[in-house]
Amino acid sequence: MMDERDVYRAKEAMQSMTKKGPMRLLLIIGAILFFFLFLHPWVQIGAGERGVVLNFGAVQDKVLDEGLHFRIPIMQKVARMDVKVQKAVTDAVSGSADLQDVTSSVALNYHIIPDKANVVYQTIGVEFKERIIDPAIQEIMKAVSARYSAEELITKRPAVSEAMRTTLAERLMVHNIAVDAVSIVAFSFSKIFTEAIESKQTAEQLALKAKRDLDRIRIEAEQKVTAAKAEAESLRLQRANISTDLIELRKIEANLKAIEKWNGILPQVTGGGAVPFIGVGDIQKR
Repeated sequence: MMDERDVYRAKEAMQSMTKKGPMRLLLIIGAILFFFLFLHPWVQIGAGERGVVLNFGAVQDKVLDEGLHFRIPIMQKVARMDVKVQKAVTDAVSGSADLQDVTSSVALNYHIIPDKANVVYQTIGVEFKERIIDPAIQEIMKAVSARYSAEELITKRPAVSEAMRTTLAERLMVHNIAVDAVSIVAFSFSKIFTEAIESKQTAEQLALKAKRDLDRIRIEAEQKVTAAKAEAESLRLQRANISTDLIELRKIEANLKAIEKWNGILPQVTGGGAVPFIGVGDIQKR
């Protein structure tokens, strides 16, 4: 049988277990909260991004797609890389084929190849515009502009842009950066060349105006000649159609009009005593 000491020890043991139970539960809950709130065992990759996994700083081959992913706390970190289409504007100074100084502003649309985001992060980092894109644009702009004269750079801008796009695409693809579009925002030349271009344009406009004036004068002269020829031909045809009968008919028509206008009163003065009759002889001939 149990004595009083044994009963007392059992009571103490029960009380000790009762006290330690809630503490252990609180410790477990606190550890779980600490694990999830402070160690962040997950990572969320947003739209248009890729996650580069780093194991103690070493870049891994796996690239995380968009969505929620778990990671090992402390050991793993995830660097986000933007793979959406981005824009870079770069100013470049070059020379044309006719040795004119050219300052251009080039806009490049590009994006990182998503599956190669880890390679870009490892070899270039996130400052790829300053390290890769700007120098490439400046170098290629010099190479392309040297093929064209200063005037052709303006008149053949689409061809210049396409040549730059093709060359840039080859250059940047080596670094896993894809080129979407290249646009030449602006060209500027030296003040002397700009004034020469303006003078040439003014001269061409004046020459075009003079040519138009000459064409107008020539057309007006041709119209006058044509009208004169038509009038002369009309007179010739009228003369060819005049006959003796026609002349007599015109006389009779004139006399009839005179009779219609006569009021029936004879003239008060007669030169030789004879009464004049209008066109009597002509009517008799009729």
